[in-house]
Amino acid sequence: MRLATRLTVLLVVLSGAAAALVGWYSVYTSTRASYAALDQSIHSVIAAGAGHPLTALSSALAVTQENNYDLTLDLVSAKGAVTQLITGNTPLTRSPSLVDVHSSLHAIHTSTDLPGFRYRSMSVGGGDWLLIAASTSQIARQDRLLEEHTVEAGALAALLLGVLARFIVQRDLRTVDRLITYAGQVSRGELEQVVPPAGGSRDFKDLQASLANMVASLHRTIEAEQRLAKVTQQFIGDASHELRTPLTVVRGYVELLGRADISDEQRQRALDRVTTEVTRMDRLVNDLLFLAEVNEVPDVGVTAVPLSAMVADRVRDFATDYPAHPVTADIDPDLVVAGRVDYFERLLTNALSNIARHTGAHDPVRVTLYGDDARVRLVVEDGGPGLPGGEYGAAPTRFQRFDNARSRSTGGSGLGLSIMADVTRALGGTLSTSRSDLGGLALTFCFKIDIALPA
Repeated sequence: MRLATRLTVLLVVLSGAAAALVGWYSVYTSTRASYAALDQSIHSVIAAGAGHPLTALSSALAVTQENNYDLTLDLVSAKGAVTQLITGNTPLTRSPSLVDVHSSLHAIHTSTDLPGFRYRSMSVGGGDWLLIAASTSQIARQDRLLEEHTVEAGALAALLLGVLARFIVQRDLRTVDRLITYAGQVSRGELEQVVPPAGGSRDFKDLQASLANMVASLHRTIEAEQRLAKVTQQFIGDASHELRTPLTVVRGYVELLGRADISDEQRQRALDRVTTEVTRMDRLVNDLLFLAEVNEVPDVGVTAVPLSAMVADRVRDFATDYPAHPVTADIDPDLVVAGRVDYFERLLTNALSNIARHTGAHDPVRVTLYGDDARVRLVVEDGGPGLPGGEYGAAPTRFQRFDNARSRSTGGSGLGLSIMADVTRALGGTLSTSRSDLGGLALTFCFKIDIALPA
C-alpha cells in the first residue's frame, strides 16, 4: 500500500473514531439531560404531596395538570386494586403491583414489570398509594435519532477530512514520489540526474536538501576515488620504473663483480656504482614513505613553529655549505605559524637542496620571508635554468616530475617538488611556481598565521 493511501486511510479512521467518540459523548450527555428532566417532573409531583396525607392526592393531580407533565398517575389500594387517575401520552402496558409500589417509595425505580417507564410512589393516606410513572420511549427515540445523525455526520466528516487531507498532502506526496524515483536512479548509478525540486512542507524541503547534499558528497567521493586510483596507478608505475632501473644496474654490476677476470679498477668502479644506485633507491623509498605519511596523518604533532628563526638558520647553513652561491636573505622577525616542525624542516631542506642540486655553483640564491596579520609568505629563488619547458604556475600534482633525467644524474628521487607540494597542503598552505627575476625558479609558499609571538 502506497504512502498516500496509508495516510488517507489513517486520517479517515482517526477522524471516524474521533467523530464516534464525540457522538457517543453527545448522545450520553443528551440522554442524561433528558432523564434528569423526566425525573425532575416526577420529583415535583412527589414534593407537592409529600408530608400532607390528606391533601397529597389532590396536590399531586394539581401539579401534574398545571405543568402539563406527560405522566401517568395510578392510585393503588391496600389490596392492590389500581385506579388510573391520569394517563400520559404513552400508557402503561400493565398495571403496577404492590411490589412496584413498595420498591419505589424512596427513589425513582425501573423494573421489567413496567418496561419503558421510570416511576416512584408515595402514600396518600387511608392505606392507599399513588404511583407516578413517566415513559422513556420518547427519550429512546431521540437517542436513536441522535445516534443516526451522529453516525451520518461522522461518516461525512471523515470523508471530507480524508479528501481534504489527501489534497493538502498531495504536493508533499508528489515530492516524495519524485525523491524516491531520483534515489532509485542514483542507486542504479545514474548520477547525472538532477535533484528534483522540493514542494510542500518544510520537512520535505529539508529532505530534498539532505538528499542533494548526500549525492553531491557521493559525487565528490567518487571523483576523489577516481583521482586516487589515477594517482595510485601513476605512483605504482613511477615507483616500479624508478626501482627497476637501479635494480637492473645493480644486478649487472653484481654479475660483473662475480667474474674473476676483471681488474681492480673495474671492480672498484662497479662497487662505487652499486653503492650509488643503492643510495638512490634508499632515497626514493624514503621519499615515497614520507609522502604516504604526509597524506595519512597530517595533523599529528602540530605545534607553534618559529618560522623566522628556522628559515634564518637554514639559509645560514646553506651559505656555509655552498659558499660559491651568492646568497641574500630578507626575513621578517618573529613570524610564528602553527604546524609540524619536521614538515617545515623537510620543506626548507628540499627547497634549498634542489637549488644546490640543479643550479650552477655560482648561481645567485634569494630567500624572502614576510607576513601581515593574516598570512606568511616564503619565497625561495635561484638563478639556475628554471623548470624544464617553462611549466610554471600552480603547485605540481602528487608525484609529478619535471625532469626524469635529474634523479639519475644527481642521485635524487626526482620527487622534490611533489614532496614540497604535499607538505605544503598538509600544513594548510599553498605553493606556486614562477620565473624568478634572478633567471631561475621562484617557489612561493603561503601559510596562515595562527600564532603570534608577543612583541
